[in-house]
Amino acid sequence: MKIKALSLFFIGFGLTSCAMAQVDPLAQKYASEITVQSATKHLTILASDEFEGRDTGKPGGEKAAKYLEDEFKKLGLIAPVNGSYRQAVELVESKFEVNNFSINGKERKMGDGYFMTGSGEPTTVESKDIVFIGYGITSDKYDDLNGMDISGKVVLLINESEPLNSKGVSYISGTTEMSEWASQRNKRIQAIQAKNPKLILAVSSEVPNMLKRFGDNFSRARIMLAEDLKKASASVTVAHISTEVADELLKSSKTSVADLKAKIGKSGKPASKVYPAAIKASYGTSVRPVKADNVMGYLEGTDLKDEVIVISAHYDHVGVEGGEIFNGADDDGSGTTGVLEMAKAFSKSKADGNGPRRSILFLAVTAEEKGLLGSDYYSRHPIFPLENTVTNLNIDMIGRIDPPHEASPNYIYLIGSDKLSSELHAISEKANETYIKMDLDYKYNDPNDPERIYYRSDHYNFAKHGIPVIFYFNGVHADYHKASDTVDKIEFDLLVKRTKLVFHTAWDVAKRDKRPVVDSNKK
Repeated sequence: MKIKALSLFFIGFGLTSCAMAQVDPLAQKYASEITVQSATKHLTILASDEFEGRDTGKPGGEKAAKYLEDEFKKLGLIAPVNGSYRQAVELVESKFEVNNFSINGKERKMGDGYFMTGSGEPTTVESKDIVFIGYGITSDKYDDLNGMDISGKVVLLINESEPLNSKGVSYISGTTEMSEWASQRNKRIQAIQAKNPKLILAVSSEVPNMLKRFGDNFSRARIMLAEDLKKASASVTVAHISTEVADELLKSSKTSVADLKAKIGKSGKPASKVYPAAIKASYGTSVRPVKADNVMGYLEGTDLKDEVIVISAHYDHVGVEGGEIFNGADDDGSGTTGVLEMAKAFSKSKADGNGPRRSILFLAVTAEEKGLLGSDYYSRHPIFPLENTVTNLNIDMIGRIDPPHEASPNYIYLIGSDKLSSELHAISEKANETYIKMDLDYKYNDPNDPERIYYRSDHYNFAKHGIPVIFYFNGVHADYHKASDTVDKIEFDLLVKRTKLVFHTAWDVAKRDKRPVVDSNKK
């Protein structure tokens, strides 16, 4: 028994020694540079009221960019954009504006029974009549247009349901089952737009509820890449109007939407007709440039310096709304802080003569909240060739605990690690097992994830180019995208621990002989 026990002891000792041999003391040494104290300092500044929610194109966003630029400079990182730490992201703010909309001489403000959607140059429409085109449906069994030429005309259609008889039977399907026309309202609008009318008036009883639900979002400015605006084609404007507004249009003809629906329902035939109605409208898209920058610092590698690891986070948030500052401490002040902490750790390793073999780009992107625009711009205009980009490790919210993990907070969601490279996934798992020992939750990595998280942060703009990625995420909590996402709620010990996981993964990728192989393409 003693001999057997002794044998087991040596076997166990051998296994322990083997496991300990896998630990890289240099990795541990420089990971210790990532601290609660310095992380707290960075995030307290980035998520302060002074930075006004770091909105893209606003003074607070510029203050955040300046802070990051100064920190990269202090660390001695290379300014990789022709001697600058900033990459100007060419953005524009596009806003569809309605200057006038009057019916039979009565002017209505946007939101007063209607909203408009469209794009294109400023336009003025004046008409003394409208062309009623029923439900706007063209099919083999029922055709509202019936060869009508509506080019250059103002048209009115019922943009809901479809022609039904008194028993609820569709004249198109011949049953009580609705045809595809009932649900595909955008399809019928697009079909009408293709016939080039001057203006489309789409009446629906749902418009008042939509206005209550979405409010002024219909007239909110949209920020986009300037190059996408140039590619976008103008579309015929659609005024989505309530039944009450449509009845005002038809008043002089002594008819109403209800009368017209009843007429079509009784006959089963289109009731397309020109009606007198005075319409005057002036609208169009205004465009202004938006100043915003990606901020980056570059750490040059040694013998494999032409290969680059990108460590990223978005520094923007949603700014000020309703007089409240949305500080975005977790989203994504936490990730931005993680990038700064890793930049410090790797810079120290290089200063000590223990720098990485591969180069590292610390990338703080702008306009993520506007549609991943900063990372999209970088992927289209990379500072370093995408074919030389080995991996992207992206951090978006690592400072909080979501409800499912309140009882077991030692976790992080990992998304995308195995989508393109099984080897990167293995490196990540090994880094965690060797140094961090967190619970790695792959819930959102499921291709059937209804939230589609894989497609919703900046890593995806690298993944779509075939670059292996890992996205680090703590999940959504009650303060997500609210003014209550503040520094006092950050779990700094977790933020630091999660940052160290990213650091150890990057350290391994940066020093190994071969870059992670791309051997899959999962959804």
